[in-house]
Amino acid sequence: MKEFFKPKSLDEFIGQKIIKERLKVMIDSSKKRDQALDHILLTGAPGLGKTTLANVIANELGVKLHAVSAPMLTKPGDVAKILSFLEEKEILFIDEIHRLPRSCEELLYTAMEDFYVDIIVGEGVTAKTIRMQLPKFTLIGATTRAGYISNPFYSRFGIEMKFQFYEKEEIKKILLKVAEHLNIELQEEEAEFLADYCRMTPREAIRLLKRIYDYAVVSNVKKIHKDFLKKTLDQLGISLMGINEFDKKILNLIYTRYHGGPVGIRTLSSLLDEEEKTLLENYEPFLLKMGLIEKTSRGRIITPRGIEILKTEENYASK
Repeated sequence: MKEFFKPKSLDEFIGQKIIKERLKVMIDSSKKRDQALDHILLTGAPGLGKTTLANVIANELGVKLHAVSAPMLTKPGDVAKILSFLEEKEILFIDEIHRLPRSCEELLYTAMEDFYVDIIVGEGVTAKTIRMQLPKFTLIGATTRAGYISNPFYSRFGIEMKFQFYEKEEIKKILLKVAEHLNIELQEEEAEFLADYCRMTPREAIRLLKRIYDYAVVSNVKKIHKDFLKKTLDQLGISLMGINEFDKKILNLIYTRYHGGPVGIRTLSSLLDEEEKTLLENYEPFLLKMGLIEKTSRGRIITPRGIEILKTEENYASK
């Protein structure tokens, strides 16, 4: 099996055309000026390629990327430590940046604008402040919840790129590219069929293709054909558009127990035994995008299309 496919350049990165076009100008400008790229905030639903694009930006600039997840940075000292490792024009990538404590955000204010941080050493009357100068670096933050970032912190990002869900043709290209690197025999017709089940998300496309590959290996299937895909998707509990069993649980709960809604997110979280964060980030954006639920001031309601999907599933299950 070949090394798993990961794009190294903007040309290799599939989808997000507008973002790539804008980034290319900014990257080329940064190279010509021989200066660090401005700070970037990448926003959008999970699995759309924010982390992958951050690595592509580093490759395009020819600089090192230092990656960390925001929950690992619990105090200002943690941020100061990782900043101390940076060199000129390098990139600090913080995933889930909306989860940074306010004290860590505040430390980054001067780091992002004036490239220094003030560190307090000692306690009480013996405490003193030491100023640590920083190289000109680029901070790239990725978030699924941009609204959770404080306004002062948000305003320090010179560039914001909002990721959109992918078109079917883009998902098809990703499936074919990943299949090639996994040595899976997948033809264009089958890739186009499978693209309808990938939730318009590259991560889901890759995950689904891997599970199909598992079934193919166990079943001794060498060439992935459409009948095999249909059977496997049914066994995985995945319906058209990529609606999975948990999506159906959400829709069914709103429709049957609450007569179509509205239902608060906290109530849904409790009854489904799932964290609010997971519902808000992993399920709700897709259900909203597909027009299966709507978000109101009083809670979530199921749409006529959502009811239609539920009834279709019930009829299919009864056969």
